[in-house]
Amino acid sequence: MTDVTGAPADVLHTLFRSDQGGHEQVVLCQDRASGLKAVIAIHSTALGPALGGTRFYPYANEAEAVADALNLARGMSYKNAMAGLGHGGGKAVIIGDPERIKTEELLLAYGRFVASLGGRYVTACDVGTYVADMDVVARECRWTTGRSPENGGAGDSSVLTAFGVYQGMRASAEHLWGDPSLRGRKVGVAGVGKVGHHLVGHLLEEGAEVVITDVREESVRRVLERHPSVVAVADTDTLIRTEGLDVYAPCALGGVLDDDTVPVLTARVVCGAANNQLAHPGVEKDLADRGILYAPDYVVNAGGVIQVADELHGFDFERCRAKAAGIYDTTLAIFARAKDDGIPPAAAADRIAEQRMAEARGR
Repeated sequence: MTDVTGAPADVLHTLFRSDQGGHEQVVLCQDRASGLKAVIAIHSTALGPALGGTRFYPYANEAEAVADALNLARGMSYKNAMAGLGHGGGKAVIIGDPERIKTEELLLAYGRFVASLGGRYVTACDVGTYVADMDVVARECRWTTGRSPENGGAGDSSVLTAFGVYQGMRASAEHLWGDPSLRGRKVGVAGVGKVGHHLVGHLLEEGAEVVITDVREESVRRVLERHPSVVAVADTDTLIRTEGLDVYAPCALGGVLDDDTVPVLTARVVCGAANNQLAHPGVEKDLADRGILYAPDYVVNAGGVIQVADELHGFDFERCRAKAAGIYDTTLAIFARAKDDGIPPAAAADRIAEQRMAEARGR
């Protein structure tokens, strides 16, 4: 079913009428010369200019790309609010396989589209885009973060993203077991790419037992070569069923917690870097009903956005690291709110973020 524009009706329903909508602006971008097709979604500017990364991914169709941009942008509003940043939420997706179609011309064209928004949206890296890409985008758009130090940026934001997830994991351990230490805990990391391999390092330094999986063999090989004590399993389905697993850390794409995976999870805690881990509303209750503690993804993976936001004001790594360390206290506060209100942690985090955005609109 389509609407009068030919767009799938469910996308427009999400945008204008559903609880998952409420976006301020969605921009469809096309540059035929370079082959660029992109979607920029701005969910909220209540707390300041929208800030969020650029995902470069081979979506099955344009409707899927729009839906992903909408979901990711909304998540960024909540993430930035919970991180205490003066930014609203936005996200961009570029449609296509970055291994095949990514070119300098395409990235420059994308930069021009971002620049045309006049600062309402500030972009950065995400899945499929890297520091070198942001350096190219920045040649056409000054509202670009995640650039290299040589080009006035802060460099790779995955370092602090992983650090923040690690702090959220420590808070989860404190809440559930009364001790923030992960020593001796078995942690399964699904996805050991940009963020996941840094997270593995933190866990091993503390003495955790680590099991990993990744769809990219080279990513697994890199971790195993550096950390021989790590165990690799064939796939995520195997990982979530691993006997004795204490913590499951989804660090790849979203939607991994669904009606099929939640019933077979062996872990007592879910805390990972992936965005939008809950496949649909209600999964958070399913986790709670099974006694699985869920650390809201947009809270614990905020280290990266803390870093890129700081880049706009003159980057200081230690200042960012100190702010990212605060994810530990924020996560504990969410668990406490969830207990007081009798709701799952994901709902508690949403309430806090929505309150902050509402207060900002009222000023």
